[in-house]
Amino acid sequence: MGCPEGGVQPPPGSRAVHGQSAPLGFNQIVSRLRSAGCVFAEDEARLLLAGRAGPAELSLSVQRRVEGVPLEHILGWAGFAGGRVVVEPGVFVPRRRTELLVSEALDLLLGEALGLPPDAALPAPPVVVDLCCGSGAVGTAILRSAPHVELHAADIEPAAVRCARRNLEPLGGQVHAGDLFAALPRELRGRIRVLVVNAPYVPTEAIRTMPPEARLYEPAASLDGGPDGLDFHRQVATEGVHWLAPDGHLFIETSEQQAAATSDILAAAGFGTRTVHSEEVDGTVVVGRVAAGTH
Repeated sequence: MGCPEGGVQPPPGSRAVHGQSAPLGFNQIVSRLRSAGCVFAEDEARLLLAGRAGPAELSLSVQRRVEGVPLEHILGWAGFAGGRVVVEPGVFVPRRRTELLVSEALDLLLGEALGLPPDAALPAPPVVVDLCCGSGAVGTAILRSAPHVELHAADIEPAAVRCARRNLEPLGGQVHAGDLFAALPRELRGRIRVLVVNAPYVPTEAIRTMPPEARLYEPAASLDGGPDGLDFHRQVATEGVHWLAPDGHLFIETSEQQAAATSDILAAAGFGTRTVHSEEVDGTVVVGRVAAGTH
């Protein structure tokens, strides 16, 4: 949340007490964080104070934050879509813009559920897949609001898979390890009602311009989308059309600048498309619906 790399300096005003540093106070932490470039120094100081049991642990946490370690990796969790998700070191930190992906998927899932006649027989749970799931934040948010769905998630990074299992399995979700659709059980092919995807879409050359928090502490595999950032969008569109049910939808996060290209990729694969942008969270999602006759 805004702290760049920097050398670690002794906490201002610290003093030795029986060979240990005196506990850091709120104002001292804020001063250190603000000096390191943290935009939300007061908020971060409160979270660090609330999350650490002893002075030594608190001092180390502040030191790591000043060095540029993501706050979420220090706390062990990230706030997302009104809840918390476990985030381990080395795992992609969910961004607020990805909440648009959740809200668009839930609009479809909950809208259909509410539209059932009162005496209608309950259909089979809709299959939802969170592909390139990272910590499982998107799937977790969907399950919290739509616990009736059958949710699967997949990622290729071992740390992400481990983290996603901690978040999703207590809610009934299933997490698979592997590369894109190859990770999924074959019996899901042609049955996926909602496919949500936050695949890497940063152009390779642009990664070096990203904040140190992302560039140094998140795996490159969770950021690098190839020369134009859209390599994974092409793979997801080409394969996804065969994994979706006849009335299935693909929701894929992209940037506002790349949205037209992402939409063209989906259309070429046989999807009808629309693009949604939220100024509130600065998020952009391209929605693809399987076109009639595609299967």
